[in-house]
Amino acid sequence: MLESAVAGLIAAVQWPAVGYLFLGIALGIYFGAVPGLSGLTGMAILLPFTFGMDPVSAFSFLLGMYAVTTTSDSITAILIGVPAGAAAQATVLDGYPMAKRGEAARAFGAAFTCSAIGGVLGGLFMGLSIPIVQPLVLSFAKPEFFMLGLLGLTMVGSLSGRSVLKGLTVAGLGLLLSQIGYAEQIAIPRYWMNSIYLLDGLPLVPVVLGLFSLPELVALAVSNRSISDVPREKISGGSGIWLGVKDCFIHWWLLLRSAVIGMYIGILPALGPTIADWVAYGHAVQSAKDKSQFGKGDVRGVIAPETANNSVKGGDLVPTVAFGIPGSAGMAILLGAFLIQGLTPGPEMLTTKLHITFSMMWTLIFANIIGAVLLMAWTNQLQKIIFVPANLILPGITFFVLIGAWTAGNNIGDWITLLVFGVIGLVMKKAGWPRAPLILGFILGRIMENSLHISMAAYGMSWIFRPICIGIAIAIVVTLAYAIRSHMRMKADKTTVDVTDADAGNDRLSLGFAVAVCLVLAYAIVASFAWPPTVRLFPLAFSIPAIILAAFAVFVDWRSIRLVGAGAVAGVAGTPTTFGLGGLSQEWRRTFYFFGWLLGVIAVTVLLGQHVALPLFIALYLMVWGKYRWPLALGYAAAGLVLLVVLFDYMSPTTWYPAILLP
Repeated sequence: MLESAVAGLIAAVQWPAVGYLFLGIALGIYFGAVPGLSGLTGMAILLPFTFGMDPVSAFSFLLGMYAVTTTSDSITAILIGVPAGAAAQATVLDGYPMAKRGEAARAFGAAFTCSAIGGVLGGLFMGLSIPIVQPLVLSFAKPEFFMLGLLGLTMVGSLSGRSVLKGLTVAGLGLLLSQIGYAEQIAIPRYWMNSIYLLDGLPLVPVVLGLFSLPELVALAVSNRSISDVPREKISGGSGIWLGVKDCFIHWWLLLRSAVIGMYIGILPALGPTIADWVAYGHAVQSAKDKSQFGKGDVRGVIAPETANNSVKGGDLVPTVAFGIPGSAGMAILLGAFLIQGLTPGPEMLTTKLHITFSMMWTLIFANIIGAVLLMAWTNQLQKIIFVPANLILPGITFFVLIGAWTAGNNIGDWITLLVFGVIGLVMKKAGWPRAPLILGFILGRIMENSLHISMAAYGMSWIFRPICIGIAIAIVVTLAYAIRSHMRMKADKTTVDVTDADAGNDRLSLGFAVAVCLVLAYAIVASFAWPPTVRLFPLAFSIPAIILAAFAVFVDWRSIRLVGAGAVAGVAGTPTTFGLGGLSQEWRRTFYFFGWLLGVIAVTVLLGQHVALPLFIALYLMVWGKYRWPLALGYAAAGLVLLVVLFDYMSPTTWYPAILLP
């Protein structure tokens, strides 16, 4: 094995493999940093270029690109609160608040360092564990995957501030959203509202951007200031980077645990970095003694997900190479490279082609280190964006959010989904309901449903008594008990500061949202009885517990309002929010105006297309809302149009909306 490891190292650093590695890293930074693109997109685009390459060069090119996308996707997540990819969603929760506090450099230092370490550990794990992981992977069947999903959902309690009740309720709502579209067992549409767009289900990217990005854009538009809450002169650039690097080593035990979480989730097929970052973040919150700063800019909330979503890639390669079972969607495309190269995953890759397998390990290690070093060198330039006035930077951010949502499915429905979930995300934020559990439930829903149906068909109810299932069930009970106990202590301690969205909010708005959730779940339960038993099994399995939890949430909010007094309405962070007959507060009026601008973009797109609508939005927003002069507005709009054409017409060809008035 040592000889094969050395042979793989030599092959990975020889020309032309090393040249393709650097080219892949450069492209990976681009694919990771641009919202709407991802490592999966990069894999799909670059795969045809591997024809004619030798195997080591081909895998260096693809894996060099794929490895760094979950490092560079933290750039927009930290700077502007927009996750460039699904694997950066959890990073937003604490990375963006750090940027607002003027600690973008520190967040980058921590993110890039732990990403590199996580990637290196994942690569080493991939190279060293293949001979011994086969029994572990094969011991997990569909029942274990279902129970593992339940374990992940119980961890949302630790993402829910002082309200485990709200966190679990929102998780149930996320599971419900995952059921929209055709059922997997029988081609029967569920919850599709007679809309053809919903037959394939809700796309993940617009949902995530709506829940997390639009509320932050609204906050910028309303406040009319820069992202940073701290003056520029009080920020230290280089020292901030090294402070973030130091944080990784201070919290080395959390880093190692998060790396193990990522590697373990990686070897379980079909999960991948999208789930690993949430589970690692949940573990960081749950295992911390001091939870007071999570959701407000705790560096541990950056370290855990960024470590996990990089280490997961080494784990992804294990079932892909050893058994031909893709560990993630990106690995499914990588199997195409095996076909192109005439290689067969399995015994061949562990015997006669073992040196190629080890070359993949070295590629992951080198790519993560080189990518992190390059991004670290650019940190001081990257963080300058947080000091730009909001009205100047906001059109550009909105541009990328809209493009990111569009590239999910190239459908105008994606923009409507973005706006709908933007409203939902804003209401949840103002009402004090956590948003992270909803995304986790949405991601896990289809995986859990498929696992449950196969488990019932293969084992009946006896799958519950499988040894690993029993062990996971015990872990679920312990996790939930620990979370409830921890949150009860936080509630009892009146001096504890607010931790997440669920700790502070408008009680009346929260009550209204809880009632709305009850109505939605009630509709879901009633509608499901029109379907065959196999189709309604999973929706009923979670909707009934979720509506009970939602009813308790209604009671809790109603009681809170009664205790405070009918006339006292606590706003977010303790600020009164005005809802009177004479109209809404200025904050809410500006919020509605901003959503009006976004609706205008959709309307102009339908008539004239994106190439007119997006630059026009940039120009008019700068002149009307931002009060900037027309030369700057037109120049900004022209730059947006050039970016649109270069990046999305030529470099990554995109299908645009067929405008009514223009060919």
